[in-house]
Amino acid sequence: MNPRPLSVVLLGALALIIAGYGLFEARRIIEGPVVTIYMPVNGSATSSTGVIITGNAQNISFLTINDKPSFTDQKGNFTETLSIPPGFAVLTVAATDRFGRRTSKEVSINVLNYCPLTKNV
Repeated sequence: MNPRPLSVVLLGALALIIAGYGLFEARRIIEGPVVTIYMPVNGSATSSTGVIITGNAQNISFLTINDKPSFTDQKGNFTETLSIPPGFAVLTVAATDRFGRRTSKEVSINVLNYCPLTKNV
């Protein structure tokens, strides 16, 4: 077999491998921002007005929770404590990546108006 066609085939295969690896590594940039809310569960109820919201955000440059800036750790995890009045509430986590693409996730919770009975003496 002539070595010339073999070297062309090998160079072509190498170029395909490099291009495939580049696309594999760029998948997160292509995908855009991703937000996951772990807690509270959508539709849950609580009697505490102090609500902790936790989750994860990937591929972001800016994060807000109910339109207030928030921060993530190195792995993309976030935790915020919000003071919410009794009643129905919608918590919104929004993220923007460095290309201006935006995504948001919402959870709805019900904060119960809990008033313990006191005994007057």
